[in-house]
Amino acid sequence: MAARSKARKRAFEVLFEAEQRGVSTADVLTHRNRPEAEELAEYGHAVRLVEGVQAQGERIDELIATYAVGWTLDRMPAVDRTILRLGLYELLWVDDVPDAVAISEAVALATDFSTEESPRFINGLLSRLQQLKPSLAL
Repeated sequence: MAARSKARKRAFEVLFEAEQRGVSTADVLTHRNRPEAEELAEYGHAVRLVEGVQAQGERIDELIATYAVGWTLDRMPAVDRTILRLGLYELLWVDDVPDAVAISEAVALATDFSTEESPRFINGLLSRLQQLKPSLAL
C-alpha cells in the first residue's frame, strides 16, 4: 500500500475513533503509538489530513448536508460520514492531490470499511461536489 494511502487510512481511523469515543482528535493521536522513523512522512500526512478536516469541519459538514440528497448527517452511517469528510477535505483543500485520486481513495476506504452500497454513494456525492468545486465558496 502506498504511503499516502496508508496515511489516509490512519487519518480515517483517528477521525472515526475520535467521533465514536467523543474525544478530540488530538487525544486520539496522543494515545496512538508513535511511528517508526520510516513511517514519519506517512504519519505527517495523516496528521495534516486530520487537522485539515478539523479546521474545515463546519464547511465540510455543511456541504455534505446540502448535497447528500435524502440523507442527513445524523442519519448517515458514521463510517461513511467520516470517509466523506476526509475525501471532501482532500478534494477541496489539498492542492497536491488530484481530484480523481481523492475520490478514488475515498471509494477505496468505503470498499474496505463500509457497506456494499457505500462506495457508490460516496463516489456519487464526491463526484457531484467535484463538478461544483469551481462555484463553491471556500
